[in-house]
Amino acid sequence: MLFLSAPGAFASAPDAPGGDQEATDFYFGGVITFEEQGVPDVTVKVAGNGFEAETVTNAEGQWRLYVPEKEKYTLTVDESTLPEGVIVDGDSASQEVEFGLTGSKIVNLFLGEGERVTQSFFDQLMVRLINGLNFGLLLALAAMGASLIYGTTGLSNFAHGEMVTWGALMALVLTSFWSVPFWLGIIIAVIMGGVLGLALDAGLWRPLRRRGLGVVQLMIVSIGLSLALRYTYQYFIGGKTYQLPGASPAPIQFGPISLSYIDLISMAVSIVVILIVAYFLLGTRIGKATRAISDNPQLASASGINVDRVIRIVWVLAGVLAALSGILWAYFRPGVKWDMGTQMLLLIFAAITLGGLGTAFGALLGALIVGVVVEVSTLWIPSDLKYAGALVVLILILLVRPQGLLGRKERLG
Repeated sequence: MLFLSAPGAFASAPDAPGGDQEATDFYFGGVITFEEQGVPDVTVKVAGNGFEAETVTNAEGQWRLYVPEKEKYTLTVDESTLPEGVIVDGDSASQEVEFGLTGSKIVNLFLGEGERVTQSFFDQLMVRLINGLNFGLLLALAAMGASLIYGTTGLSNFAHGEMVTWGALMALVLTSFWSVPFWLGIIIAVIMGGVLGLALDAGLWRPLRRRGLGVVQLMIVSIGLSLALRYTYQYFIGGKTYQLPGASPAPIQFGPISLSYIDLISMAVSIVVILIVAYFLLGTRIGKATRAISDNPQLASASGINVDRVIRIVWVLAGVLAALSGILWAYFRPGVKWDMGTQMLLLIFAAITLGGLGTAFGALLGALIVGVVVEVSTLWIPSDLKYAGALVVLILILLVRPQGLLGRKERLG
């Protein structure tokens, strides 16, 4: 028999096309054939609008992929799962597909003899390193803000993911719903992130601090706040994934590396903002007061530092950084969704813990490591497990250095 199970396939084929997925009202389907015979065990993927799914062709070469909404998607055949010496005819190995008047779209794919052009391991490594750096930089923005909050208040803010989502939602509402000019909308959205941070501290966290609530009690409040904000977002925008203006632009080739102009802007903006935050912490009186409170709040207060004022500024700064991170995350992902920040929250905490609790520069270092590990790990493990790879690295490093890379032994909590 010519067609054997390909080594690149990670999943077995369902008995019926689409049987390995949750059925929706919309799907793409078809048959993959070579010399008029169906080809089994070929991996087919669909991606777009923040959604990804994959399946494997059955014994007759049939496949089906369900999607959540009637939008445009990219359909890709994993050519590493094709039989040796066989490729997809033409440029249809990866193509844009969209629905017509009905909720289904049939895409039949035909194979032919040919030689697959593949990237070398070094080229793949370079691509993933750059993607990891891009992801790590935008993750660092959110992680640095959350780390500053922890350092000055001792609060592990589980609502920080919703602060990230808030920035993306504000950008969406301003630029897409209200048609505010793009750059003006982005600036206002970032400012609104600071407004949210200010409102949360003034309306919730400061009163709770004055009542003397403990760290565990505050953490539980933050979990409740996270749930309340998350489902409020869903109530207003629903479960759909929205795109910001200019999402998914044409890539620019730099040798084996493919980047869009949005990727380049994202990395440049992240670096500039991180440098500004570094100057704020090292070169301004408020920044030095922030570090003093993080080291010893009681001594800082006894030295005449207005602790409440500094904490208020930290919340505003954290809100601004979270909002900017959310906007960049919406382009990197791509898409704006009601629970998008929740998907980042565990990685934010991983970056903070890895770098050292309460230190913004530790959060920066931890975020870069997490970002690179997440992307590079897909060279060896399925992409569905890439976030787990970052957590494995976190555990290994903490076994050797429990206080984190830049943390100090005398202050772990």
